[in-house]
Amino acid sequence: QVQLVESGGGLVQAGGSLRLSCAASGLTFSSYAMGWFRQAPGKEREFVAGISVSGGNTYYADSAKGRFTISRDNAKNTVYLQMNSLKPEDTAVYYCAADYYGSGRLGSRMDYWGKGTPVTVSS
Repeated sequence: QVQLVESGGGLVQAGGSLRLSCAASGLTFSSYAMGWFRQAPGKEREFVAGISVSGGNTYYADSAKGRFTISRDNAKNTVYLQMNSLKPEDTAVYYCAADYYGSGRLGSRMDYWGKGTPVTVSS
């Protein structure tokens, strides 16, 4: 069956960095755009970053632009989210999701979701 497994979350001080990874199995990874989403306590899930099937196109929420970088390695079936200059408001559970030949931007389009990895940014 399809599995998306996130890792790399944790506790970091404001201004620090984390690199999230999402390892995919059970699907043809190179046929799926990938997205990162997050959900903070008491808030709705929101889009963070997306990447096309080839990696040639990337998309970011305004809150992530200039600080986060999404990338993928189709040989390793893995998508990454490099997060720099972290802020307390980035605290959330981060989820990766797979979007069959989509853009990786729309939560409603996602075909598969991981279980998430928590990120806590202390001030």
